[in-house]
Amino acid sequence: MQLGPYTLPNALFVAPMAGVTDRPFRKLCKRLGAGYAVSEMVTSRPDLQDSLKTSRRADHSGEPGPIAVQIAGTDAAMMADAARYNIDRGAQIIDINMGCPAKKVCNKWAGSALMQDESLALEIIEAVVAAAVPHGVPVTLKMRTGWSASGRNAPTIARAAEAAGVQMLTVHGRTREQGYKGEAEHETVAHIKSRVRIPVVANGDITSPQKAHDVLRRTGADAIMIGRAAQGRPWIFREIAHYLATGEALPPPDLMEVKAWLLDHLEDHYSLYGEFTGVRSARKHLGWYAQALPLPSGAAALFRGHINTLASAQAQLACVRDSFDAWAATGTDETTPQEENWKLAA
Repeated sequence: MQLGPYTLPNALFVAPMAGVTDRPFRKLCKRLGAGYAVSEMVTSRPDLQDSLKTSRRADHSGEPGPIAVQIAGTDAAMMADAARYNIDRGAQIIDINMGCPAKKVCNKWAGSALMQDESLALEIIEAVVAAAVPHGVPVTLKMRTGWSASGRNAPTIARAAEAAGVQMLTVHGRTREQGYKGEAEHETVAHIKSRVRIPVVANGDITSPQKAHDVLRRTGADAIMIGRAAQGRPWIFREIAHYLATGEALPPPDLMEVKAWLLDHLEDHYSLYGEFTGVRSARKHLGWYAQALPLPSGAAALFRGHINTLASAQAQLACVRDSFDAWAATGTDETTPQEENWKLAA
């Protein structure tokens, strides 16, 4: 599909997730079949733009393009400045966050809280478009269906955003009130798709190739965006791509494939964060990988527990190598001698 001057290789997108979709994770997802990925949310506050957290989130070294950066804030002029700031640092697409349900974001009227104030939301959209267009940078918008069940105003905002120059819309099929509870509904996505001419992306509860196919069929969406289902399972993109192309399920990757991907992911992760922070922030990814594998009952918890005791990159890498080799040698339905030792140590 086409997004401004960019032809995206497929319609499988990685959702922006704070603390998850950093550069190493985005690169791996693209390597395993995603056609597009959006960065973690970057604040529009100028006093935080030089912070270590923001500088890491704005690091796109070695990442295949197009580079999409999501910005968040409540002040139109500040958001326009944030768009220019990130364009100067390599952003090729700017995404506006009107979907984050986190309290610390919504309490400041950013993220999905903006959907309560349509005039402010439109003011921000117009300011960001005006800042980005002179640079040839498309602006996209990610939002929820509304703030609450009684205020599903995403269709209204979608039409206003299109008129203001937004070039793609992503809709998570929940209200902010729902958070991540209940099931995502995609009827609102289908309704928006029928009312606008720009590409529409469906997001929420797309957890399998079959679900991806169903959501695309029911909504008529141009693409799907996957978030939590890719945590620990970045190969979901190649599984979906295969299913959409053939109608057949792709066999799951073998343990040695996953081991190689994970080791590459860890090395890239350490290079971005340094050893101290990298080892600690990698733990959640390692836990998600273990949870996604067909391991015997309790093995994932044992692995997570042991990983959380390790404080060096070499120890973490060695644990991954040894664990995957042991699982491959014994079969994933058996407890390994290594795991027995972890039990004793605990």
